Amino acid sequence: MASEPRKPGPGEQLFEQLLSAAHAAAPMDLPVLVQSFAEAVGLDWIEVYLVDLQQRSLVPLTNGPAVLGVDNTIAGSAYRAHALRIEELDEGRITAWLPLIDGAERLGVIGATASAIDAALLRRCRMLASILAMVITSKRSASDSYARRTRSERMQLPAEMLRAFLPPRTVGNSRVISTAVLEPAYEIGGDAFDHSLTQSTLHVAILDAMGHNLASGLTTAVALAGCRNARRAEADLPELVDTVHRTLSRWLPEQFCTGILAQLNLAEGLFRWCNCGHPPPLLIRDHRVLDRALERPAQPPIGTPAVLADVRWDIHEEALQPGDRVLMYTDGVTELRTRDGDEFGLERFTDSIIRATAAGEPAPEALRQLIHSILDRQDNQLRDDATLLLLEWRPPETW
Repeated sequence: MASEPRKPGPGEQLFEQLLSAAHAAAPMDLPVLVQSFAEAVGLDWIEVYLVDLQQRSLVPLTNGPAVLGVDNTIAGSAYRAHALRIEELDEGRITAWLPLIDGAERLGVIGATASAIDAALLRRCRMLASILAMVITSKRSASDSYARRTRSERMQLPAEMLRAFLPPRTVGNSRVISTAVLEPAYEIGGDAFDHSLTQSTLHVAILDAMGHNLASGLTTAVALAGCRNARRAEADLPELVDTVHRTLSRWLPEQFCTGILAQLNLAEGLFRWCNCGHPPPLLIRDHRVLDRALERPAQPPIGTPAVLADVRWDIHEEALQPGDRVLMYTDGVTELRTRDGDEFGLERFTDSIIRATAAGEPAPEALRQLIHSILDRQDNQLRDDATLLLLEWRPPETW
């Protein structure tokens, strides 16, 4: 005799209803749906917070709660550590803070509050956080609501244009993670980064276009498009670099950019890169920056008219060790001025890297702390774009 179909339990029905409603909901309707879920499972309330553009604050999706600091609150600790944090409140209540993470990208946190939270309820909160992260990611590109919430000032037009082309801040899987930051957040002109994963390879790029205006942003946007077009046609690295070079030479002959375009083999840890007039990448091993480990002769910037004839793009290779990190940066980092008027320089930059990585923080958090330490030296005022991209190779046997 055939057995009767298993009926879904109350928990399954709740999540089914939540998913169905979330698909049709407007982005800013999510807090209402989340609160309905909270009441159904016995929570007092759930608040959803998104991290702001500079990763300094956690901003609520609703107007009531206060903005929370990333560096000085329990909620911020959950964001920084990618982990559960428990906060005791007045009147015998507690709040469980859980990070909102879509893949490797940190979006914010949720705070679930009740008089008691057992293991079963906490498990449902974790499932809710996972669902919300995916829903927010799917909806934020089709609405301005989240962008408004996570900005603390008006964005300049060149920055608005360039940010429309940028990928998520962080991508990764069980073997690798790549994460980037770009400042000044609201006034970028010609810097950009790119990273993308296939089953076997991490592709990364960091670019710095001539100037600091709308034309600079347009140059970088065209370079990004050329890079992605060649990459998606499965071009090898020399052909990819040449595609970007010829694209800029044809469409923007008066513009050029420096950059590093690179690939990392996820199985073997082989790092391949082409340096086009850019500061060399830095190799970080065992919390130390290895002196000149990835320094190679640089080639002309991409799109330079002087090299319109056939040019041979040199590809360099380095075998990484498990746990190695590679940091790429634009010269806006090392050429900025300290409060005393001195150039920040590579030595100070290297010292900042060591301090940021010595605590053993995950790569996205280490990079967040690094850019903030640099900005704090400048009272959050930069005269040029400063972009950092950090990748880490972690094959499964090292976890």
